[in-house]
Amino acid sequence: MNAASDLRFFTSSDGDLAYRDTGSGDLVVLLHSGFVDHRLYDAQIPALAADHRVIAPDVRGHGFSANATERFRWADDLAGLLRHLDAGPAVLVGLSMGGGIATDTALEHPELVRAVVACGAATSDFEYTDPWYRGIQAEYARTLAAGDLDGWLAAFLRVVPGPARTADDIDPGILRRLGEMALHTMSKHSPGEPDLRTPMTDTWARVPEIDVPVLAVNGSLEPDDLTGAAERLVRTVRDGRSVTVDGAGHYTNLERPEEFNKILLDFLRTL
Repeated sequence: MNAASDLRFFTSSDGDLAYRDTGSGDLVVLLHSGFVDHRLYDAQIPALAADHRVIAPDVRGHGFSANATERFRWADDLAGLLRHLDAGPAVLVGLSMGGGIATDTALEHPELVRAVVACGAATSDFEYTDPWYRGIQAEYARTLAAGDLDGWLAAFLRVVPGPARTADDIDPGILRRLGEMALHTMSKHSPGEPDLRTPMTDTWARVPEIDVPVLAVNGSLEPDDLTGAAERLVRTVRDGRSVTVDGAGHYTNLERPEEFNKILLDFLRTL
């Protein structure tokens, strides 16, 4: 996996934020899912950078970026980075948490956004109702409160196959990569530390404000509430479309990298 030597750093008002910046052309920003970092997109960055400028940040509190010491929003961090680089508007590609950051940024900083690709995601205030995932969320809370990092990691990795499969159905290399990134991020934090993120609220009511193209990408093995939220998102925006990756779960870009890359590149050609 890429080392920290590949990274550049943006000095924000609250610490240094890490990012990769490679290639040239129209800008694509890759926003990772929760607990991991920019290395989630190791298979996408070279494919995209052949014809595009690609920026892949570690969002605050993740990877090689600083933790927060004051209130913040990830969308504002991203906007600060793009303005610092005098870059944009960008196509924002986000998986899971990163997809929520992408839609938040489209709402709060629309001048910086050319299009959105939401993968396994809808809006940042999406509420999971699926009993399977709510059980995992409860396990996150229990293990973190107990300082049981091994238990937390086991719960985190259960998200990868989804409710219809087990870890035996997944390439062990994928689980290993995700586990390494997640443990690196979690090592930056301590049990009971304050959550300084300011969440955005009422984003569903504001979704019609998004007037750029939106593509939803979901694995066919995602929980029903995730795919339902993605379809609601693309129905509500002015220009929405969706693609399903057959036989994949939440991490479509890891399980089906070539198909995922083709979906992205085909979408970029339509803009």
